[in-house]
Amino acid sequence: MEFPQSVLFCCDHNAVRSPMAEAMMKKFYGQRAYVQSAGCKNDMDIDGFSVAVCAEIGVELARHRARSFEEMETLGEDLGQFDLIIALSSASQHAALDLTRMYHLAVEYWPIIDPTALGESREVKLSAYRQARDQIKARMIARFGPPLEG
Repeated sequence: MEFPQSVLFCCDHNAVRSPMAEAMMKKFYGQRAYVQSAGCKNDMDIDGFSVAVCAEIGVELARHRARSFEEMETLGEDLGQFDLIIALSSASQHAALDLTRMYHLAVEYWPIIDPTALGESREVKLSAYRQARDQIKARMIARFGPPLEG
């Protein structure tokens, strides 16, 4: 598969999985592709556990601001500008397919666990978020190849 020029990652709230994927893609592949993320809704701030587990692998996430598909369109970003949309939840996959049925672009579904409802203690929660992060990383490397050096 060719390396896309532009990628949009999406999930339910753009607060956990899709921001992790966006930040990792930027860190691993630099300017090789234009990368953004969005959610079906933007009713949450970036999740602190996501920030913490990304920091463990040198990926900065604290400045991320959640946004929705609707907000993207309101701000003038056309979903048709993306070569590839990668949905990380089933709800976002359905939304992406619905919103892009008039565009010629690919939508891939990567079923990544939702760590927000897993675990009660901090350590168990962190473990669930690490699992989601590592699933995204593995799928990304399988799809796009090894990260660029430096």
